[in-house]
Amino acid sequence: MTTAEEALDTSDVDKHIGEEVGGGQLKEPIALIDVRRWVQAMNYPNARHFDEEAAARSPFGEIVAPQSFTVCCDVGHGAVPAVVGRIPNSHVIFGGDEFWFYGPHIRPGDLVRVRRRFDGYSIAETKFAGPTMFSRGDTTYLNQRKEAIAKQRSTMVRYLPELARKRGYYDRDAADAPTWTDAQLQELERQQVEWARSGMGGEGPSQVEVGDMLPVRPIGPHTSAQFVTEYRTFMFTVWGSHYIEGHYYGNDAGFLPDLLGAEGDGSDPSMTIGLDRGPASGHTNVGKAKLVGLPRAYGYGSSIGAWVLDYVAYWAGDSGFIRHAKVDYRYPTFEGDLAIVHGVVQEHRWEPALGVHLAKVGITMTNQDDVLLAKAFVDVQLPPA
Repeated sequence: MTTAEEALDTSDVDKHIGEEVGGGQLKEPIALIDVRRWVQAMNYPNARHFDEEAAARSPFGEIVAPQSFTVCCDVGHGAVPAVVGRIPNSHVIFGGDEFWFYGPHIRPGDLVRVRRRFDGYSIAETKFAGPTMFSRGDTTYLNQRKEAIAKQRSTMVRYLPELARKRGYYDRDAADAPTWTDAQLQELERQQVEWARSGMGGEGPSQVEVGDMLPVRPIGPHTSAQFVTEYRTFMFTVWGSHYIEGHYYGNDAGFLPDLLGAEGDGSDPSMTIGLDRGPASGHTNVGKAKLVGLPRAYGYGSSIGAWVLDYVAYWAGDSGFIRHAKVDYRYPTFEGDLAIVHGVVQEHRWEPALGVHLAKVGITMTNQDDVLLAKAFVDVQLPPA
């Protein structure tokens, strides 16, 4: 049972439900190198997104960004409007993302802006941290023509690290990283190459039936170097890349003092919130990870979302288009672990409102111990058979 001392103080959060939220905006248009860097960081081998000759043979005729790149166009992974209001001595991790894609592809030269809104929250008792807030925020992405590219609804998990440390939920099963033999790593490489070859032609499935299995994709073993690469691929992490518009609540969310950037006059940007300082620093710093109740360095929820979108898009081919995806993040991707992605077609239907055929693909992502990392449902548009 939750005691009064363990309860979350939501009084400041409650004042802001339904509000438009400020935050960062990118200063400059998308560059071709930004798209190439993204697919490399996410290990997405679709040549249409980095090789100009392959892209020229595609329906686009040029390099376009994958749909997963949308989140890269925000300052803050789409999480900003879901972290609103002060909860003293709290922390936050990603709980899930839902995407609605409206049609325009992001292309080099586009200037993407975002609008944000705090939707609300629910409270639940979790084994990990006791009373836990599941906070929702919406980010709408628009290009320079004011065309809506997508809407992202992020769910952020806000909790008290002190309670998480006391409970030690992940310490029981995830305290130690697994060891991998050379033979196991060689087999993983073989499977990764097999998946990469499965969609390299861009044709997509010739016909789709309920029960069809998508090729299995293994990712990992995860390393801190991988986590750094994933973080650095976000354009907002570059010094001077963005400006703040409106009121940004992230600086007063109530994070632990040990997880804030250094105070100062801003003369040294390396001292501000980023990979090494601030609430995200536990991803690559084991000491700070343990401070928030996690036993090892751990990956990003935004990367899990990107892996799911890329996985389905690669299967659907050049003429496919993801319309909707709902991804729930269930367990951290710890350093040393695998992420193994499975997909199955659960429904194939004609969607009269859009005038297209849609396949609903169910996704499960597990680690090497068959622990569920993420679960997703993706509605993807397919060309007529």
